[in-house]
Amino acid sequence: QVQLVESGGGLVQAGGSLRLSCTASEGTFSSYTMGWFRQAPGKEREFVAAITSGSSTNYADSVKGRFTISRDNAKITVYLQMNSLKPEDTAVYYCAGRRIPTILGVTAATTYVYWGQGTQVTVSS
Repeated sequence: QVQLVESGGGLVQAGGSLRLSCTASEGTFSSYTMGWFRQAPGKEREFVAAITSGSSTNYADSVKGRFTISRDNAKITVYLQMNSLKPEDTAVYYCAGRRIPTILGVTAATTYVYWGQGTQVTVSS
């Protein structure tokens, strides 16, 4: 059972930056497609970004040009660099992993098998 642990959340002013990290418990992580999702209070969980084992990426329209997903397989870690943050980015951010190797369908939370516990990101105006 792969465990995912997120870190890096916090409180930041609008326009600021944060980098989230998600570290896996085992090396098979390198073959997984990894994604970031977020959930704001009273809203459904939504897709943010994903990266395949071959480093193909996909982003939600709301974060394109501001967020960058990357991975370091040697450190079994995936990152989400978030720049130009807006108050509407406030949410709990979750890291997720799936064994499906392609970028197809990465926006669907139901295709992910492993989930982290989430990390809070709060952007003040």
